[in-house]
Amino acid sequence: MPLVEQDGAGADKIRTRGELIAQRRLLCGQQVVFTNGCFDLLHAGHRAMLQRARALGDCLMVGVNSDVSVRALKGPGRPVHDEATRLRELAELEWVSYVCLFDEVSVERLVVELAPDILAKGGDYTAEHVVGRQAVESAGGRVVVLPFWPGYSTTDLIARGLDRSPEGERL
Repeated sequence: MPLVEQDGAGADKIRTRGELIAQRRLLCGQQVVFTNGCFDLLHAGHRAMLQRARALGDCLMVGVNSDVSVRALKGPGRPVHDEATRLRELAELEWVSYVCLFDEVSVERLVVELAPDILAKGGDYTAEHVVGRQAVESAGGRVVVLPFWPGYSTTDLIARGLDRSPEGERL
């Protein structure tokens, strides 16, 4: 049974964890960039970060937290969009090469399994706090923290939306 409905733009980019790891092995010799996140309410900050991450190498692989792990990280009421929608939205972006879902709260095991050349994260992190940093650096890879776009946190966008009427007035 497919992970998500495999139709539409980008459907060929959606991989299971095992398929993504196998694809990584096939890309030996290419600069593989990996990033991860919840990517709930995909916004301009996400898009800018993903585009910059892709520019760092030949291939951009994206790990996406499952609905279960998003709830564990963000609490009840999240994610806003289900995992199938989030995977599809990311796969439709031209600069994303492959996406896969992971169930753990921490992405560390997936980072170790993929062994990317570059581990990229948004600027709301510092290099020292990027999960998987030690594994990537000890294998000769590097961690890159990309600029943060202020005002584009999904949590903040949701909070701002909840305290406004449909017409945009503060409640």
